[in-house]
Amino acid sequence: MSQIDFVLLTNTYLVPFGLKVVMAIAIWVISGMVINAIVKVSRLSMTKRRVDATLINYSDAALRVGLRIGVVMLILEVCNIQTTSFAALIAAAGVAIGVAWSGLLSNFAAGVFLVVLQPFKVGDTIRAGGETGTVVAIGLFVTTLTTDNNLCVYVGNNKVFSDNLINYSTNAQRRVDLRCQIAHGVNPAEAVALLYARVAQVPNVLTAPALSIGILEFNLSGSLLAVRPYCHPNDYGQVYFDVNQAIADTCTEAGWPIPAPYQVAIMESGTTR
Repeated sequence: MSQIDFVLLTNTYLVPFGLKVVMAIAIWVISGMVINAIVKVSRLSMTKRRVDATLINYSDAALRVGLRIGVVMLILEVCNIQTTSFAALIAAAGVAIGVAWSGLLSNFAAGVFLVVLQPFKVGDTIRAGGETGTVVAIGLFVTTLTTDNNLCVYVGNNKVFSDNLINYSTNAQRRVDLRCQIAHGVNPAEAVALLYARVAQVPNVLTAPALSIGILEFNLSGSLLAVRPYCHPNDYGQVYFDVNQAIADTCTEAGWPIPAPYQVAIMESGTTR
């Protein structure tokens, strides 16, 4: 190849291609800064309007994805690449990906409904998809929970939305369901009075709704009492353990015998056993 041919090749192909590459890189870098600024302004605006944190995080992610797609299309136009053919290709690829990743897309759709309907928000304690924990984030595809034993659990949005969902933080009061087994010979009315006086003193036990204690059933060991105090959802763990301790202390201080199965065998006369 002669020097003239090389110069022509360089001026005709290499230089324009290099300029397009440099321009594409510049557009990508500058657009990244612009996108960050737009997302920041959007977040500040929604924060001032006291929009729910879940919706803010979700809109940030959706805004970034949408703007990035627009930047890619702009870069293709700058590089003189026909975007119409790419649009058709993307549409065909979308159909193929939709079939292959139907579960992922269903998680995305469920995430949209979770944000719009808001059955829970960041900070709520929920049970969803067989997991119980505090909601840390609601993403495009998964909901992030932190369990009581400090584990980070990711649950698919579709599983959260399509399965039974329990939100422990919605109501202002939550009932703690506990039991106290008392032996035969212990007066149930006396036991209820002693337990009521002791459990009512446990910190964070609410007076309204009122604490309820009553006979749940009679069994071979004696009477089974239901102890049901109410508390704020955030105090559930503390009240659960403290009321259990109060039940144990009441039984010990009252000197009640340890419950044990009690049976009476009746021997029929003339029958050999």
